Amino acid sequence: RWKELTTFLRVEGAPLSNAEAERSIKWAICHRKNSLFYKTMNSAKQGDIIQSMIRTCNQAGINSFDYLVALQENRSKVYEAPEQWLPWNYGINL
Repeated sequence: RWKELTTFLRVEGAPLSNAEAERSIKWAICHRKNSLFYKTMNSAKQGDIIQSMIRTCNQAGINSFDYLVALQENRSKVYEAPEQWLPWNYGINL
């Protein structure tokens, strides 16, 4: 176990902390806790989709609330060309 704990001493560029990795899985842990309260499989599916969309927005540096509002306000356009309304593309279509 000591070898793994001291890898940063031997590997150039290895991070001194795993805080970034911890932050990246924090959302999954929070989602897991929230999913305990889904009442039906359909609500679980919808919740999973929304959580995935929010996480994708966060990773792309996009305000997830504004993105979801834009999807609702442009529902027919989203249905016609969904690939143009991915989080990293939707700003072009507004």
